[in-house]
Amino acid sequence: MRRLTAAVVWVFLTLFSQNALSITLKIATASPDGTVWMEKMRQAAEVIKQRTSGRVIFRFYPGGIMGNDASVMRKINVNQLQGGIIPGGGLKDIYPDSQIYSLPLIFRNYNEVDYVRSHMDEIIIKGLEKNGFISFGLSEGGFAYLMANKPVARVDDLKGQKIWIPEGDYISRSAFQSIGQSPISLPLTDVLTSLQTGLINTVAASPMGAIALQWHTRIKYVTDEPLAYFYGTMIVQAKAFAELSPEDQQSVREVIGAVYKDLDRINRRDNNEALDVLRNQGIQFVPTDKNDQVSWRTMLEDTETRMGKEGVLSQSILDTLKRHLREFRQNQGSGN
Repeated sequence: MRRLTAAVVWVFLTLFSQNALSITLKIATASPDGTVWMEKMRQAAEVIKQRTSGRVIFRFYPGGIMGNDASVMRKINVNQLQGGIIPGGGLKDIYPDSQIYSLPLIFRNYNEVDYVRSHMDEIIIKGLEKNGFISFGLSEGGFAYLMANKPVARVDDLKGQKIWIPEGDYISRSAFQSIGQSPISLPLTDVLTSLQTGLINTVAASPMGAIALQWHTRIKYVTDEPLAYFYGTMIVQAKAFAELSPEDQQSVREVIGAVYKDLDRINRRDNNEALDVLRNQGIQFVPTDKNDQVSWRTMLEDTETRMGKEGVLSQSILDTLKRHLREFRQNQGSGN
């Protein structure tokens, strides 16, 4: 009887000790379950669980069930969640300069994106960490294109359009206001219904995102000019991450970091394939009017100036971005 009692006590203490040492990190995302993004994150979570012998558990809440980015951040602040997978624009309240890649028409192609990101991703990651959040890398969302129910080749073609922008996206709001338009702010989860009802008829989205969210079923035209660049990242509250042992922290950084590098590659491939899907489904691609280039560039210049003056983006981050773009373009011009 004493041996049996001792065995039961030992089992109880062992299980209790394991549970006490286990840390669960609850992560919310708007990405629907079943997407490549979520499949990769769940695979990474399983690898981390094995490498840490069950000490680190990730629990995901996909499909926006925890609300929009602002709701997720509020839940992180009250410890209902420990992190989220959030687009760059949703990080502005943590580190405003994280929005720098979202300036309209700042990038002309992916070569420029790759050069700038190779110099500036680390600035964003360190900025987030300085403000209490750990990022394991940035993952490309791709170029956003204007998608509408009528052709948009000139800035004037946007007049009268009901243009959607994400909630809290001050840069996009400022960009459209600079050309005299008043965009409509809605949460991501309301966009498809709003396209169906006619509340909005123009969106800016990546090809992959438009297909995944079924927005492409409600539009007829794509303006064949990259409007803005999107990225996303998984953030974890620094104080929650600090509860992990140094060894377990390293495991998480290695596994999630590798996933984000992989997603960077996969998302670019998928966006290129998604462009072909849109074309094959009869959606027309409209080139911008070459005689209206000044109007489009004015959108960038006015937005950039306003963001600096109003402190939405620091002058330092604006100067850094422009310096790297200037370096790259000069090298391209010299044949390098």
